[in-house]
Amino acid sequence: MNGLAKKLLITGGLLAALILIFAYAPISSLARPGMDDRSVEPAERTAHFFSNISTSDGLKRPFPAKRVRADNPSSPEKIELGRLLYFDPVLSRDNDISCAHCHHPDLGFSDNVGLSIGIGGKGLGKARSGGAILRRGSPTVWNAVYNHRQFWDGRAADLEEQALQPIQDPTEMGQDLESLIKELRDIPEYVEKFNRAFPEEGAAAITEKNLSYAIAVFEQTLISDQSRFDQYAAGDAKALNHEEVAGLNLFRSLKTRCFECHGMPTFANPDFKVIGVPDLPGMEADMGHGEFAGEGYNRAFKVPTLRNVALTAPYMHNGIFNTLEEVIDFYAGGGGSGRGLHLSNLDDKIRAFSLSPKEKRALVAFLHSLSDESAKPAIPASVPSGLAVVPPLKNQSTELASFVPAKQVERPKPERRGNTLIIQNGDRIQDGLNHAEAGDTVLVMPGIYHETLTLDKSGITLLGKGTNDNRPILDGKNILSDGLIGSGSDFEIRQFIVRNYTANALMLDGAKNVTFRDVHCDNPGLYGVYPVGCIGVTVERCSVAGARDAGIYVGQSRDIVVRDSRAYLNVTGIEIENSINALVENNEVYNNTGGILVFLLPNNPSKVSSNCRVVNNRIHENNHPNFGDPTAIVSKVPPGTGIMILGADSVEVTGNTISENNSFGIAMIHLDMVYEPGTIYDVDPSPDNNWIHGNTYIENGKEPAGLIIESGFDGRDLLWDLSGVNNSWDEPNANRLPYALPGKSWSEFRRRLNWRTWATLMQI
Repeated sequence: MNGLAKKLLITGGLLAALILIFAYAPISSLARPGMDDRSVEPAERTAHFFSNISTSDGLKRPFPAKRVRADNPSSPEKIELGRLLYFDPVLSRDNDISCAHCHHPDLGFSDNVGLSIGIGGKGLGKARSGGAILRRGSPTVWNAVYNHRQFWDGRAADLEEQALQPIQDPTEMGQDLESLIKELRDIPEYVEKFNRAFPEEGAAAITEKNLSYAIAVFEQTLISDQSRFDQYAAGDAKALNHEEVAGLNLFRSLKTRCFECHGMPTFANPDFKVIGVPDLPGMEADMGHGEFAGEGYNRAFKVPTLRNVALTAPYMHNGIFNTLEEVIDFYAGGGGSGRGLHLSNLDDKIRAFSLSPKEKRALVAFLHSLSDESAKPAIPASVPSGLAVVPPLKNQSTELASFVPAKQVERPKPERRGNTLIIQNGDRIQDGLNHAEAGDTVLVMPGIYHETLTLDKSGITLLGKGTNDNRPILDGKNILSDGLIGSGSDFEIRQFIVRNYTANALMLDGAKNVTFRDVHCDNPGLYGVYPVGCIGVTVERCSVAGARDAGIYVGQSRDIVVRDSRAYLNVTGIEIENSINALVENNEVYNNTGGILVFLLPNNPSKVSSNCRVVNNRIHENNHPNFGDPTAIVSKVPPGTGIMILGADSVEVTGNTISENNSFGIAMIHLDMVYEPGTIYDVDPSPDNNWIHGNTYIENGKEPAGLIIESGFDGRDLLWDLSGVNNSWDEPNANRLPYALPGKSWSEFRRRLNWRTWATLMQI
């Protein structure tokens, strides 16, 4: 149905008969699709996410709960039994392959080959040949107990379920479980060890279930959490050298976006992502998670841990990349899109970027700092079957062999006066942050400083000396990625100018109680002020101009105040995304593409956006052409956007003056309006329980653009796509579409009748 037909139908009035028919029609026939019913409850996931932040200390963050079965408690006897079974070839049909053949402890609990070799193969690692070539490589078993699901495609729920599948697979170990159980029962030592591990079952202890349970309990002990990065996160600033810290900053920068999928501390992700890994020549396309979860997940694969990643080359599910540098080049080229594989469900965080050779080396150096084999178990000298056990090996990772780490460089200490460290023009601000302790202020004299600052300590104040234009200036020269990046809590930055960065001006991740005050950001890159995954955020008297995404962005955060600030000449002025308890008040946003956005987007750690108040702001003339990344959702924001509520819940918008925004004053829409048809969401995509009231509207909707025109609508003060429940408008002087919007005092019957009528008319 085209826009003209819609307008004619809507302006034609409502027929009484139609009202009566649809007042009682089943709502399911007209409702939009909701959340994917396979997803974990969003509120539960979000509560867990914020719980982790609240118990974190900067980069030192709690690991998630191990995914273990309640009926499979660990014991020393069970661990030892599982270790022997893991290394025993008796588990295979021909008694020549053990779990360790493809998951060798000396090869990063992988096998250092691209596609693993199964039944009939001879040798180990790169020397293994002959036999069945499998369709995927062996994922590491390090920290597998934290995996949301097992295997590259996630077809097993846990380690117990995973353990039996390779044993039975005709191309991997080719064993018949019934035959295997008989073999094990004929080995006296296994009879004894099973009885000790499962004493409550006596002589019947050797079963398929107990076999898998013992292997799973052993694999649960394979924990890597004592790397040099972990030492740095625990407060040892010297555990990482200058190059590795620079790489850490790139890793958690929006320049690369690595951290958004490989989250700390596991450096993994429970979601399945589509990044567009090319298929190997001659191999059939691998649909990954989509093979059992549905077409919406075609080519989606598990996000693997990056711990011990330097030990496990080659990389990806099919081993297509031999080094970490090749992997980085793949992402830098835009993932599969850069290789000619154009997928409608490509993850929206996969975007092209550019790194200098120095930056690329730094990022690789950081990834090497995640290596830790302190919990690597000993290979048994023998196993109860008497069969040959895999020997110790030298790691064969091409990545490990090719990298030489840089040496640490000592930096001078700045002048200290009590609890204040003084940074003079010409000094390095980072030297002050490196030597600061909790309760200290790093006082920076006016001047221009070309640095990316790292803040991974808590209790620090970074204070610029001077006012207005005579303040210290952080200048990235349009080369450096971020002005400041880190995870320090109880932090305040005040009286700075930050300009000319390529990623973000000021970014803090996973911190608590952070304040940005009296800061001006100009040409900051993607974002100006950018706290993400934080609890307790204050942005006050700040201004941002020229951001290619949002000037002031607070995402996946809780307990937020953005007040008395200005945002102009950005793609969007202020954005509150996937956050809880936000107050946006007394700000001025103008000459952006979009003024204020309150969004709930899929595929983020926080799965909820709720309880945001947008109060007493001036939102005017946001008609700037959209210059955002065309692959980003922000590129869908039409010029002329005043306030957009996308999928968010419990948003109150009141007391604002909204004027001369050419597409609309306020729009409330479902995620379907900006995502591809058929998209599967891991969030509730409908906006619910929102209240728009008491605002002033002046000359909005005169020249609508973008998705407003594409959807066939005229511009208005108020636009609603009919999605969501319990949304209310009390704006008697605003023009709107549809023409009848429910008020706060409307009865449920009146709401239902109004919704059904307009929804039906819109679908004709």
